[in-house]
Amino acid sequence: MKPRATLAIVEAAARKMWTQTFSTDPFPEMLVVGVRGYYRDSMGKRGVNDRGIYDDALFVIGKDTLAAFNGNTDPSAWREGVASLLPGCHPYRPGNHGISRPGGGYPAFRPATNGEALPVSRDGEKDRSKHDGVAINIHKGGYNSTSSLGCQTIRPDQWEAFYAVTRLEMKRAGLVRFWYVLIDGPIN
Repeated sequence: MKPRATLAIVEAAARKMWTQTFSTDPFPEMLVVGVRGYYRDSMGKRGVNDRGIYDDALFVIGKDTLAAFNGNTDPSAWREGVASLLPGCHPYRPGNHGISRPGGGYPAFRPATNGEALPVSRDGEKDRSKHDGVAINIHKGGYNSTSSLGCQTIRPDQWEAFYAVTRLEMKRAGLVRFWYVLIDGPIN
């Protein structure tokens, strides 16, 4: 797919999700879009949104910017009770990931909601309805694992660029938080 075609498709899917969520609010000048299963037919098992690989994509969209990154929007592996962020529009802000570790973690993005709660489903539940998950961050993943217990992760060799572009676009738009639009893919 050509970059402009990709942008048009991703932006159209994000606009649709935005309108379903906020029917009268204007579309944001800057946002991050995650597409679950974006590479599902070219990575891992065909026709499946795999866990434990970077078969999803995250796009930073600004006024004059489109940057694409390999990401992971699923837990690293199936495990009873582990959270998966539900598709939708979610507010995020800069913060740190791993804040309970010595040194307070490293720069990442955290939910910008009361108590950092976001809607999730959980592995092993028959009722896949909405529950709250806390601290479903956007952070750097690992090389041997996507490093996710429900978080959205970026390949480690792409993390610095993702973080820098996202912060730059936030600054250009005068934002202290941004919207993360998660879409179940693939989209076309």
